[in-house]
Amino acid sequence: MTRTRSIDEEAVATIRLLAVDMVEKARSGHPGLPLGAAPMAYTLFTKIMHFNPANPEWPNRDRFVLSAGHGSALLYAMLHLCGYGLGMEELKQFRQLGSRTPGHPEYGHAPGVETTTGPLGQGLATAVGMAAAERFLAARLNTPERTLIDHFTYVICSDGDLMEGVSSEASSLAGHLRLGRLICLYDSNHISIEGSTALCFTEDVARRYEAYGWHVISHIDGNDLAAIERAVRDAQEIDDRPSMIIVNTTIGYGSPHKQGTASAHGEPLGPDETKLVKRAFGFPEDESFVVPEAVYAHFRELAKRGAAREAEWRTQWQAFERDEPALAAAINELLAGRFPDAWLPDLPEFTAGEKLATRQASKSVLAKIAEKAPLLAGGSADLAPSTGTLYGGSCDFEAGSYGCSTFHFGVREHAMGAIVNGMALSKMMIPYGATFLIFADYMKPALRIAALMQSPSLFIFTHDSIGLGEDGPTHQPIEQLAMLRAMPGFDVYRPADANETAAAWLLALKRRKPAALVLTRQNLPVLSDADGRIRDDVAKGGYVLADWADTDDADARRIIIVATGSEVHPALEAKALIEARGYAVRVVSMPSRELFAEQLPEYRAAVLPPTIRTRIVVEAAATFGWRDISGNGGAVIGLDRFGMSAPGSQVLEHFGFTAANIAAKALELFTESR
Repeated sequence: MTRTRSIDEEAVATIRLLAVDMVEKARSGHPGLPLGAAPMAYTLFTKIMHFNPANPEWPNRDRFVLSAGHGSALLYAMLHLCGYGLGMEELKQFRQLGSRTPGHPEYGHAPGVETTTGPLGQGLATAVGMAAAERFLAARLNTPERTLIDHFTYVICSDGDLMEGVSSEASSLAGHLRLGRLICLYDSNHISIEGSTALCFTEDVARRYEAYGWHVISHIDGNDLAAIERAVRDAQEIDDRPSMIIVNTTIGYGSPHKQGTASAHGEPLGPDETKLVKRAFGFPEDESFVVPEAVYAHFRELAKRGAAREAEWRTQWQAFERDEPALAAAINELLAGRFPDAWLPDLPEFTAGEKLATRQASKSVLAKIAEKAPLLAGGSADLAPSTGTLYGGSCDFEAGSYGCSTFHFGVREHAMGAIVNGMALSKMMIPYGATFLIFADYMKPALRIAALMQSPSLFIFTHDSIGLGEDGPTHQPIEQLAMLRAMPGFDVYRPADANETAAAWLLALKRRKPAALVLTRQNLPVLSDADGRIRDDVAKGGYVLADWADTDDADARRIIIVATGSEVHPALEAKALIEARGYAVRVVSMPSRELFAEQLPEYRAAVLPPTIRTRIVVEAAATFGWRDISGNGGAVIGLDRFGMSAPGSQVLEHFGFTAANIAAKALELFTESR
């Protein structure tokens, strides 16, 4: 007698085969993980998680992160069935141009995708940030009478995720912080692209995570829905530790010839094998994208449950809006993607001529922001005293003090970047992370994910040039500015003084984009800004800081010097030297090339007239990317080699970042152009 399949079994089979059909139609993708991990995803979405497909942005929803992003077909199948508005036609366009179902999950492409994943380890690390945001916001917003924030973050991760170093960094910190609302299900199938994980990954994952301070549940059968549910519910009861549930699965489950093999990982099963899989699960062999009506009806009931849960929460939110209208209004602005005007800081005043490192100016501005913005939080990768991210009145975010705003990320730059991204995705926190510019290299994948997602993640990078001096070339950044600027959609600010620093901070807050503030260790003179013009003009990315004298002489010997950051000051000194020789000099400060590129062509031409070919660009970093500003007739004074260890002023002089050298190069260039 044939056993009648339960609705749970029917739904899991549907999920598996939708994923197989997506990959098969696209002729590319990863069917192995969805076939093995479908019971985990089904259990989470249907029996555990709180969410409302009609409002994917509900602030108190549970978060789901598919850290093993190559299994994206699994996530798209779940979103389709749960009613997130991802239609069947989108599933059929999997991995195709312009679809909402790209090869790896991309934040913003489809509702319900909580973060961009694919680079292994990033999802798990970002989820740590989501869990930290939940604890911070709960401590800041909840009261004994009102619970606004009270959700879990769930992750499905793979062997590859756990091999990547970023997962080690993030998991270590999550254990230290005792983030009990973080629950990770490890898809332990013992297969990687090259074959068995025994080739390279034989550690005891359970003992490793116990050492991190996690609660670990092992030996869960990946096809036992009841066992998976019990494990997750047990993990929910552990409030003082994150949980790692090790689920034993079979990659490519149901495929007679490919299950349990590396060939199931990253290639279609093929038409013949696909038919065999469908036969094994009792589905029509010659039909694709089949969803039984009973399965659709089952998921529609789940959607009603989610809507009812959000409705209950809305009553508390309405009470919050009534009791604390100003704070509620500000949070609504953040949720809408805007920085609330009420939280913009009263900027500190800086005295023209005084010498102040831009990292110290940033510290003063940050303290002012903290006075107005109660949901600002962040910290440094064990460099807070040096990066200027410790300010008065802040306390340490730790277990038992989750309402505090100072994070100590430890020497974990890569995890810090991903965790900041996770906090930013709450849309309510205003998070930042800080380290030396040279260590942006350690953070590159997380910075790139921030740019892809356009999350409002803020990064403070200090010790920005060879001017840091004695620490030498290992710590002196050369190519990092070019790397940051090369990322699409990522704002980079390298301010010339305290006033430009203050303006850059305001822009970073208001633009709600990923941004880096690149700051000096060494002191710089504060530029005169009595009329506020500098702070206004920074918004244009590049502006005329010091102009040549008005003249009607068409043959005037005119030169433009463009500089950023600390090099603006020798550029101003060079102007005086050159003008003493009878030339006219304009100094352009360009704190943000990205913002300058956004300006109208007429403005850019007014700042850099095309007829003035004698242009010098000055920046103590790689010259890469500056030729479009210097033009064919211009030159770049930069650094296309590594630095050296010596006092900063000596290193800068040695490499020609002096007024005398800038002036000499400009005059030489002018002569050559004639």
